[in-house]
Amino acid sequence: MLEVRDLRVDYGAAPALRDVSIAIETGELVCVVGPNGAGKTTLIDTIAGLLPARAGRIAMDGRDLTGLAPHRFCDAGIALVPEGRRLFSGMTVRENLELGGYRSAARPARARTLEAICARFPALSDRLDRVAGTLSGGQQQMVAIGRALMALPRLLLLDEPSLGLAPAIVLSLFEAIRDVNASGTAVLLVEQNVALALDVARRAYVLDEGRIVAHGEPRTLREQPALRRAYLGVGDDVP
Repeated sequence: MLEVRDLRVDYGAAPALRDVSIAIETGELVCVVGPNGAGKTTLIDTIAGLLPARAGRIAMDGRDLTGLAPHRFCDAGIALVPEGRRLFSGMTVRENLELGGYRSAARPARARTLEAICARFPALSDRLDRVAGTLSGGQQQMVAIGRALMALPRLLLLDEPSLGLAPAIVLSLFEAIRDVNASGTAVLLVEQNVALALDVARRAYVLDEGRIVAHGEPRTLREQPALRRAYLGVGDDVP
């Protein structure tokens, strides 16, 4: 479904991503992990169309999206939940959610999709008319995920969804992410909680200094001691 081939992204004269290639099949849940500053957010923002590629190719279903305007990425079925949520804090929860449903293919189903999101995140159902900035961090993350789902994406991009949240809330959110994926939506997850990301993903890529240094099934990556110590944040005594 998604193919990223030999992607290069620069910040001025400084390379941020170099020769990055990843692929996601229909319905897969794939994670990207690595140390801070590795280029994970740059990668996911480029796949969302928010950053230009210096070289390489981004394609959905064989259609080359590289260089197109960001809304064309959304039209192709890609939706982003950005790091830090980036809600419109002075608007209501309902208004934030409805903003995600203006993609032409999603607009006719907005009422039905909103109902489904409230069923997935019951905490939002009685807060639709609350100002989004008054919600807890976990509830705001639910709104951010719900806003992206309002576009009825085929590929959901998640950038650090657990950031700043209590462990119990993180576990609940990851169950929701599993459910979204189980319903048929492919997910590309960038996550600081490496253990949790590897637990939910079917495949994983390890990114360091702008390059993919390893990829494969999570279990295989965990069995490589050098990778465990250098990139996965676990020692040899952790299963």
